[in-house]
Amino acid sequence: MSTVNSVLGPIETSDMGVTLSHEHVLITSAGIQTTFPEFVPRDEAISEGIRLFKDAYQGGLRTIFDLTTHDLGRDIGVIEAVSRGSGVNIIAATGTWRDIPRVFWTAESNEIAGLYVRELVEGIEGTGIKPGIIKVANDVGGVTPEGEIVLRAAARAHQKTGAPIYTHTWAPERVGDQQVKIFEDEGVDLNRVCVGHSNDTTDLDYLKGLLDKGVWIGMDRYHPVARPGMPDWRTRTETTKALIDAGYGDRLMLGHDAQVQLRIASKQAFAERMAQNPDKFLFISRNALPYLKEMGGTDADIKSVMVDNPRRFIEGAF
Repeated sequence: MSTVNSVLGPIETSDMGVTLSHEHVLITSAGIQTTFPEFVPRDEAISEGIRLFKDAYQGGLRTIFDLTTHDLGRDIGVIEAVSRGSGVNIIAATGTWRDIPRVFWTAESNEIAGLYVRELVEGIEGTGIKPGIIKVANDVGGVTPEGEIVLRAAARAHQKTGAPIYTHTWAPERVGDQQVKIFEDEGVDLNRVCVGHSNDTTDLDYLKGLLDKGVWIGMDRYHPVARPGMPDWRTRTETTKALIDAGYGDRLMLGHDAQVQLRIASKQAFAERMAQNPDKFLFISRNALPYLKEMGGTDADIKSVMVDNPRRFIEGAF
């Protein structure tokens, strides 16, 4: 039997059940909760997170990947409390998002890889809580020089530990292609890589090209109200269905990229966005999956993208 490290300790991958592949409990910025703790709504994040994920558990959710890295203000104590109080398994991440610290800009990739390895092997910030995923990010404009340092660090940490890599990308500019090229150069087994935010585009040639390389893709941005210029949730689901029909249904994972608390947007903007989504972390289950079935998707398709694929991604199975 295979196991994966959750924030409450190792769990059997067979117990992951319905899994959302890209979510967040609390997003702030690196160091804020230590230097200015009054700025971070930790208690609110815990109580609201327990409430939301208890509701999601009642709706069938069993596991999330919380892809909050150190530069997104990852607070492992908050994540642990929410998992313990809600019953939802949470698999945390090491790695680095877009706010790459300046001290990393001139570092060697091996130096940074060592930091990720330490968290994966020993735990986060002295807690003993071990992440199960490496998260890295590149956005508009593609892979920057400092972004490449971090990508190579993630590749090397993966090779030392076997932990899978999950990326943040900007799909409209096909940034996933740039990431994959670097991982190939580092000799990474692409079956251990998921290229995230891939449903920000409807470019099937791009998405199929990634999948043909052997990576997984995260169809992991879902919200009732589309951002300007971006696909709406129905279009995103139609793209997923098109990939399933083309034979790629065993390489897709779904998530919302939603948050319980978000402090890198204004309080008003976040409150408005939360109010637009009464289904919270059940939006996919209550909306996208029924729509997928309306288009001819099967129960087997849904089980694949929501249960089997996240488990196989974590296990490294194919």
